[in-house]
Amino acid sequence: MKEKIVLIGGGGHCHSVIDVIEQTNRYEIVGIVDTKENIGKKILDYEIIACDDDLETIFKTCRKAVITIGHIKTNELRKKLFGKAKNIGFDFPTIISPLAYVSKHSFIDEGTVIMHHALVNANVKIGKNCIINSKSLIEHDCIIEDNCHISTASVINGGVVVKEDTFVGSNSVSKEHIEINGFIKAGGLAK
Repeated sequence: MKEKIVLIGGGGHCHSVIDVIEQTNRYEIVGIVDTKENIGKKILDYEIIACDDDLETIFKTCRKAVITIGHIKTNELRKKLFGKAKNIGFDFPTIISPLAYVSKHSFIDEGTVIMHHALVNANVKIGKNCIINSKSLIEHDCIIEDNCHISTASVINGGVVVKEDTFVGSNSVSKEHIEINGFIKAGGLAK
């Protein structure tokens, strides 16, 4: 029997996370939490069942959640809703696409989503509530702290530390053994 899970956030990132969750064949999506005016609408055949104010009620019948709000301009809403849901008692499983490779010698913390075709190599530590997006590469011995977004096709080379709340844009590449903090634009080079 599949475990029930609720998705918090109904934007574009939600579409991608739905696809990953469906591919895992592990969870039953009970619905999506979004804004009050969107209740009743559907996203990829899943109904928006509630708004943020209803999380305590949802928790009575569903104990697992994942944040499905992206992080491009800011991650403040992702962090706020993660904290609110954690305080209610929600469990945030790690969601890993079966099309991704994650080394058994790595550690992925709660609420992080590893998207399709991402590669996470050995001795990597990824924090809470992160997005490791499609086709990104996290090389050996990296640390990705909490609430980070490593965008599509980005390369984080060996020994890099990505500090909390950092956004790394699509197709960015880092030099090895550096610290990245803040915002790296798409196609950027972190050195």
